[in-house]
Amino acid sequence: MTTPEPAAVAADLRTAMGKLTRRVKHEDRIPLGQAAALGTLDRNGAMTTSDLAADQRVRPQSMARAVGLLMEQGLIVRRAHPTDGRKSLVDLSPEGRAALEAERGRRAGWLAQAIERELTDEERDVLARSVALMERLAAR
Repeated sequence: MTTPEPAAVAADLRTAMGKLTRRVKHEDRIPLGQAAALGTLDRNGAMTTSDLAADQRVRPQSMARAVGLLMEQGLIVRRAHPTDGRKSLVDLSPEGRAALEAERGRRAGWLAQAIERELTDEERDVLARSVALMERLAAR
């Protein structure tokens, strides 16, 4: 068996990852941009809206809208910046943390069930080893 060309593997992997990502997103209850903002706040702690926008690589105006929607839903709270009175920080509320955990659980739950139903033990081993490879490629 010949080793496939890197360009062909890249194209196939990109297509498969796109399909899997779209399928996992189908389980979402929180819109992608809002879930990404909640996830960033969960990982990094309280941030200014501008810093959150920069982290997510979106315009500050777009993030301000997302923050407003998340605040209306009670998923984030705003508080004064500790050193700069002109700024404020946004952070996850307890409800936001619970919603984010539920969202992550739905995604992981669907995927775990699919892996259990669709893959043999040998295929699961291959997939588990492939995760490290994908992480290495993502870090490049």
